[in-house]
Amino acid sequence: MPPRHLATGGLEQVMIPRGHTLASVCSPAPNARSSSGRVWRLPSSLRYIERVTDALPAWNDGAARRAIVEFVERTVSAGIPAEERVAVFDNDGTLWCEKPMPIQADFILRRLYEMAQANPELRDRQPWKAAYERDYGWLSKVLAEHYAGNDTNVRTLLGGVLAAYEGISVEEFEAKSSAFLHTVKHPTLGRGYLETAYVPMVELLGYLAANGFTNYIASGGGRDFMRPISQEVYGIPRDRVIGSATTFQYTSDDRGGTITHKAEADYLDDGPQKPIRIWSRAGRRPLLAAGNSNGDIQMLDFTQHPAQPSLRLLILHDDGRREFDYTSGAEQALERADKSGWTIVSIKNDWATVF
Repeated sequence: MPPRHLATGGLEQVMIPRGHTLASVCSPAPNARSSSGRVWRLPSSLRYIERVTDALPAWNDGAARRAIVEFVERTVSAGIPAEERVAVFDNDGTLWCEKPMPIQADFILRRLYEMAQANPELRDRQPWKAAYERDYGWLSKVLAEHYAGNDTNVRTLLGGVLAAYEGISVEEFEAKSSAFLHTVKHPTLGRGYLETAYVPMVELLGYLAANGFTNYIASGGGRDFMRPISQEVYGIPRDRVIGSATTFQYTSDDRGGTITHKAEADYLDDGPQKPIRIWSRAGRRPLLAAGNSNGDIQMLDFTQHPAQPSLRLLILHDDGRREFDYTSGAEQALERADKSGWTIVSIKNDWATVF
């Protein structure tokens, strides 16, 4: 029998097979926190959504919101198969707050401080020196140099990062990162780290999923640091998290074997590595990509198609009252956005709420 139409909440003309309800074929997006109520995620096998209205309530009506809605409507009306509807998102500064320092940096610095406390010889070596003296300005300087193309001190930082969890099992690392993310508060915003996810971006993820898109995280941050919370915070399964990684070692034992972290990098998922890793995981060029820094330029470049709709979003941090106001590390990306017609999303002007 033919499917029937169902109008409910913000969903219009959602075609549901007879004998089913919206709740029977969908699941609520975890932690979507939309002001209009639940955001429903349809299984990828159900491709009947024609249009979503009253979408993105945490977004102000403006050019950015209109570009998103028009892109989704063009994609759906053009009949682009669901398997080709791939969207990729940077994490730090795009999906959650990255100032005054990236969240994972706080996690790592606490471990380096512990190491320096236990071994005084480390206190005169970077990055342990910065961690022990709480010289967070050194870290900010290193990250600024990286986004400007100078990775001299990044290699020094990376050496400490790799040493921090050498020999730890993947399960123990995940337990530590999950406990950190669920208990530690942001140093200035007065909320838990997981509560610094941007509500408008979480809404966007739910909106795309409801229209048959498959969302991926493609971050310079650690893949295994983000995996424990990606489903809970963003509704993105852990197997769709692309990020930087160390190499592993497997050891046979009577517990079914143990995988441990080695003190060597596998890859840094930033700059030109992002499109490579996206292709390696998804096997497709995305239709939509969102980032906020110079390290996202190649990912945004990669997201274009001659015969299909595409959308490139660049988040502009220009709201010092509700979040932070900065363009450091995004200068080249902002210049490219103007030249290439990317959609700039102003936190100050385009988001009705931030957290």
